[in-house]
Amino acid sequence: MSNPNLSSVAAPSITVNQRTYQWMKQPVVVVCVDGCEFDYLEAAAASGRAPYLKRLLAEGASFRGACVVPTFTNPNNLSIVCGAPPAVHGICGNYFFDRSANGGRGEEVMMNDPKYLRAGTILAAFADAGASVAVVTAKDKLRRLLGHGMRGICFSSEKADQATLEDNGIDNVLDLVGMPVPSVYSAELSEFVFAAGVRLMETRRPDLMYLSTTDYIQHKFAPGSDGANAFYAMMDKYLAQLDALGCVVALTADHGMNAKHDDTTKAPNVIYLQDQFDSWLGRGVEAGGARVILPITDPYVVHHGALGSYATVYLPEDVDRAALKGKLAALPGIESVLDNAEACARFELPPDRVGDLVIVSDKHVVLGTSQSRHDLSGLDAPLRSHGGVSEQTVPLVFNRATAGIPGKAQLRNFDIFDVALNHLH
Repeated sequence: MSNPNLSSVAAPSITVNQRTYQWMKQPVVVVCVDGCEFDYLEAAAASGRAPYLKRLLAEGASFRGACVVPTFTNPNNLSIVCGAPPAVHGICGNYFFDRSANGGRGEEVMMNDPKYLRAGTILAAFADAGASVAVVTAKDKLRRLLGHGMRGICFSSEKADQATLEDNGIDNVLDLVGMPVPSVYSAELSEFVFAAGVRLMETRRPDLMYLSTTDYIQHKFAPGSDGANAFYAMMDKYLAQLDALGCVVALTADHGMNAKHDDTTKAPNVIYLQDQFDSWLGRGVEAGGARVILPITDPYVVHHGALGSYATVYLPEDVDRAALKGKLAALPGIESVLDNAEACARFELPPDRVGDLVIVSDKHVVLGTSQSRHDLSGLDAPLRSHGGVSEQTVPLVFNRATAGIPGKAQLRNFDIFDVALNHLH
């Protein structure tokens, strides 16, 4: 239970990853809306179905900021809660090639184990300093990373029925929220996050809370569509309740979302990079060829088929890398091809977890490995996805006026804790 006098007795500030954050004066709720283009908020507000968001956009403080590239879930959520880019915390994708694994032979693995995290989080630091902290995330893949080293409440919608006091800091979550465990492929998975956040604020009143949703709806529905507006209307209701409970509400996104399909046929616009490299080099991975890694890959591929707009490639030593880089850059639909040093400098990435080349595709194009490896049978709507520079613009929206933000035009999504704790009236 939160101490109502905590802000008056605790340290006036804490420092995490070389950034200083002032102590909460009211409960602070930071929300990461997965896949949220600014257009979604504006369209929902204009539709009349999201009156609270409409008021925030008109009267509060709202900015167009930038997220981390690659514009995927794990690197951006961890950047937000660390207040720093992947070069600091080490999480540069949902999936990567761990060169040190498998006896030094390397292995393709999910990057959801806290052992890959190289920095502490703002959430854990405040909890260590005595704050009551709560985290609710939609998918369980993020839970262990977000809650690493943190004393407090941390659970996912996906496995809310399995939450225990020992492992999650709370039990009987379904009774608290009043909802059953939702399908992982549903809007309800995100609604559970918001409903849980409101109930936690009503019953536990944490000093600091982080809510992170899923982008299932954004993968299926464009801004302004009925499906999208219904989702944001749902979200609007819960955000208004958090505001009424006296919370500072700070909202951002991990990435945007764009259509990645042919306008006429509605088929995905895909460049299959592994097939391309195998053809150019005359050999596949098993024969010592190139290895294409898609960092969008995670256990939940039905809505995107593991197709995104960013890839990294590991090349054999005996190839002309400059020539391959030129061939890639000449392919229609490729926005940029960078070597390791260029990509890590531009996107603030950890060099040892990035391949020899980084490839970013155009706004309406995605990258695949081999065509035979992608099961697109689950796509029941024209493909919308993310990963590239074209999905980098995200909202930063607050329910308080801002003051003294340096370089307003340069805000990043991982500045949101700084603004919420240091620069709001």
